[in-house]
Amino acid sequence: MPVQIANPVVVAKIEALAARSGLTKTAAVERAVDAMLAGRPTDDRASLRARMTAILAQLDRIPDLPDAADPLEWDEIGLPR
Repeated sequence: MPVQIANPVVVAKIEALAARSGLTKTAAVERAVDAMLAGRPTDDRASLRARMTAILAQLDRIPDLPDAADPLEWDEIGLPR
């Protein structure tokens, strides 16, 4: 599918990149996109699973409290000890 770029500033930048690199405009854009993608993490299922596993491992290291919802101890008539 063709890509149309309506911004003349962007078009000029692509033409300058192509001229400086000796590549066609298409090849210059492809290399620029590839370079940007190479520095970004993928958001595939394996990556998501690894991040979730790391978060769950951190949560597992939090010590359990006897009653995390109510940390105060109460006596038989309902007063804090």
